[in-house]
Amino acid sequence: MVRGPGPTTKIWRDGVLVDWADATIHVLAHSVHYGSSVFEGVRCYEGPNGGNVFRLREHMRRLADSAKIYRLAMKHSIDDMVNAVVETIAANDLTECYIRPLVMRSGEQMGVWAKDIPVETFVICYHWPTLLGDAAMEKGADVRVSSWRRAAPDTFPTLAKAGGNYLNSQLSAMEARLDDYAEGIMLDSNGWVAEGSGQNLFVVRDNILYTAPISSGILHGITRDSIMRFGADLGYEVKEMVMPREFLYIADEAFFCGTAAEITPIRTIDQLPVGDAKPGPVTKRLREQYMGICRGTVPDKYGWLTPVPVAEPAASAR
Repeated sequence: MVRGPGPTTKIWRDGVLVDWADATIHVLAHSVHYGSSVFEGVRCYEGPNGGNVFRLREHMRRLADSAKIYRLAMKHSIDDMVNAVVETIAANDLTECYIRPLVMRSGEQMGVWAKDIPVETFVICYHWPTLLGDAAMEKGADVRVSSWRRAAPDTFPTLAKAGGNYLNSQLSAMEARLDDYAEGIMLDSNGWVAEGSGQNLFVVRDNILYTAPISSGILHGITRDSIMRFGADLGYEVKEMVMPREFLYIADEAFFCGTAAEITPIRTIDQLPVGDAKPGPVTKRLREQYMGICRGTVPDKYGWLTPVPVAEPAASAR
């Protein structure tokens, strides 16, 4: 079933499905005070034969990687988490949703040192449309270069998708919205182009796809990786390259990508127009391919879709 934006009914909590209202933690939870949580953003799309989760195993592997980096002792394997996500979607009778797996230090303990603090794992299904809205998807987003930069490599690990890391992203997003932009583009600690507050970034110039390297403090995005793979298969040259800020201003096309943002074209950067048509021809072709794979209208030759079993109807009484 596909529903409108908002919460669902069941949340997976360390192997038990609980009611939405009962999936609570204490105000003294370590994660609340010190940001000690890691998470994923995943989507399930309705296709011709029901719901399919896009690149679920890769997302769960990254969740385990993030937990390892931050020394969060996960109780569940990658296989366990794959099954937990499918189980939670099915329990909510969904064929399309956004999924938020979350690992956190939930123990009631003060102090930065996280010694012997309990770790809990949740899987949450949510109704969430595309991140920047339908208007941005159709006409492109107006963005600015943020005054806030991504963290330097010796500050905190940007390869981990961690709750505390997103304080930096919040500042960039708030700055952009307060100045009437849809989003900010962040530079890395050396001034090279990095990414959005919660999305990776591609720039198109002369039909070549450019994206920042992992060394620029970006998240190793799974949607980004997908675009690099099928973009090359579609005949585009793909380059990971450090990019100066001004490279944004001479782009033929530019777009954000991510689980929440999907592929969102960029219309202007710092009030300078990006190319002509919105979305541009390369962005449009890539988005059609991406959404086609997600929705099962383009063959999934990569093996990226995990099907969600359809709930069996209850037997009728006689």
